[in-house]
Amino acid sequence: MKLVCIGSGNVATHLSLAFKAMGTDILQVWSRDVKRAGILAALTRSQATNNWSDIDRNADCYLIAVKDDAIAEVADELRDVKGIVIHTSGTTPLSILQGSGSGWGVIYPLQTFSASKAVDIARVPFCVEANNPHNLELVTALAGLISPNVYPVDSAQRKILHLSAVFACNFTNHLYAIGQELLEANGLNFDMLRPLIQETALKIQSSKPSDVQTGPAVRHDEQTLQAHMQLLQGSAELSKIYEILSNSIKKAHP
Repeated sequence: MKLVCIGSGNVATHLSLAFKAMGTDILQVWSRDVKRAGILAALTRSQATNNWSDIDRNADCYLIAVKDDAIAEVADELRDVKGIVIHTSGTTPLSILQGSGSGWGVIYPLQTFSASKAVDIARVPFCVEANNPHNLELVTALAGLISPNVYPVDSAQRKILHLSAVFACNFTNHLYAIGQELLEANGLNFDMLRPLIQETALKIQSSKPSDVQTGPAVRHDEQTLQAHMQLLQGSAELSKIYEILSNSIKKAHP
């Protein structure tokens, strides 16, 4: 398998390195930022470029890992390539690649990636889709090189997955940051919350989140809820967040 990576960010880096480790030949890394392309190219022993005219048109696969709003532009540059064109977005439909290469598909990793944090790719769920059964077999096999957790998921389902991930991951992490700010503003250390966060994460590995909900809202403890609102009265934004989430929990646990 000869692969060209389009992108040089977190997703591009983690996936390219994983494919390289499994014997995939990374031919090139394209990025608008040729310096970043050079860094990933060095790691994958490939060629870096920021020039579309330099792209090898005979690769087996072109893996697009760029911002969602740039995928259409990238796909347009890959109309005449011989291999299959694949994007990695959670929200972008498969149809955006229509007419690119010899076919088009999606390999979406349902995971959060950071440049400085290693991820066990073999544990990551990969959602795949393609324009025909033959190409679906191809993208399934490609994703299967780096993870045994490969699922056929269409574009509509993938959007729901991505939305769910935003609630479960992005919003939750932001709430961690709010907790950290509240603690540090009052001379307390966020490390004190880490065991609580870890225990909550462990619980949902074997139980439904709704079954292990705790806190004043699930108990309908209005006295504590009002006491918390008093503490937040200096911030209209945090008060609103607290009120909305507490009311949502109470509604789910009448």
